[in-house]
Amino acid sequence: MKVLQVLPALDSGGVERGTLEIAEALVQAGHESWVVSAGGRLVSQLEAAGSRHVHWDLGRKSPKSLLQVRPFRRWLSQNEFDIVHARSRMPAWITLMALKRLAPGQAPHLVTTVHGLHSVNRYSAVMTRGERIIAVSETCRRYILDNYPSARAEHIRLIHRGIDPSQFPRDFQPSTEWQANWQQEYPQLQGKFIVTLPGRLTRLKGHREWLQAIARLSQRMPDLAGLIVGGDAPGKADYAAEVRQQIKDNGLENIVTMTGHRTDMREIYAASNVIISLSTKPESFGRTVLEPLAMGVPVVGYARGGVAEILQALYPAGAVEPGDLEGIVDAILGVYNGQHTDVKPNDVFLLEKMQAETLKVYQELVAP
Repeated sequence: MKVLQVLPALDSGGVERGTLEIAEALVQAGHESWVVSAGGRLVSQLEAAGSRHVHWDLGRKSPKSLLQVRPFRRWLSQNEFDIVHARSRMPAWITLMALKRLAPGQAPHLVTTVHGLHSVNRYSAVMTRGERIIAVSETCRRYILDNYPSARAEHIRLIHRGIDPSQFPRDFQPSTEWQANWQQEYPQLQGKFIVTLPGRLTRLKGHREWLQAIARLSQRMPDLAGLIVGGDAPGKADYAAEVRQQIKDNGLENIVTMTGHRTDMREIYAASNVIISLSTKPESFGRTVLEPLAMGVPVVGYARGGVAEILQALYPAGAVEPGDLEGIVDAILGVYNGQHTDVKPNDVFLLEKMQAETLKVYQELVAP
């Protein structure tokens, strides 16, 4: 097969990571893998793994982007792809319009992936226009069926996102060098029970509720340390200032540490006692929930969206009714007191399974 994936850019994020993972699977299986994007720091990694990248900015949310339709149609016609896989809304619109005027035997099959629970409107509806629609969780599948009646259930394929067990191995221990550097950088964390909230400083991640939980726990856990891992989000400086002010107002300066952006999340998961997920809205999946659980680290979070699916499969004791902050506190105390520490092995959300099932979707269309 000759497969093209289309997305806005290749900088960072779950969509980008999934694109690289499928590109790698295509190459390893002997297929031809192409990606169109506006570029980014992951392009070199994509090309090193055997895919071709074409620099084309189809993700800009502007009416001017529609000027790309005709040249993109001409390019698609010249390259004779079997599959075009659209992973984002604006590139999906340009792709859909480009395919419309190609001759039936000349047009590649269109696959779309619903990665997120977007606002329900005509703009978002394009992600349900593929001949096959991939939903990254049962939450996503239900979102499609509930909000887009024109999407046919038999065309939707539920393919959970997955991780490579070798990247997040069970009972992983950081290197001696990493531990020494960590101790030197954050000596205040040594010997503490570390409760970690990963995620950039955006309101969606629930930092302020987490700080309320930390304030309550500090009265009952003398060795408590709270850890916020994530940098300031672009355009969210006011929220970041709110978080820092709340730390000060609650007298948590000696308990809460903010690391900023880090690239060593696996090691930080291993150094933590509990990971927290308090997203204020349902998420389509929840990679920062799955990764530590795969390593055997307990995760406590609000049971909604994709996070609920992961917790139910791997660590039901960590699932708390959304909004029940006291339930979050109790679940953390349970781990602190040695209860509910057993996390099930991850045999559900696996990268290899996700790759194989995605290639199977392509093959359904190319060779039914």
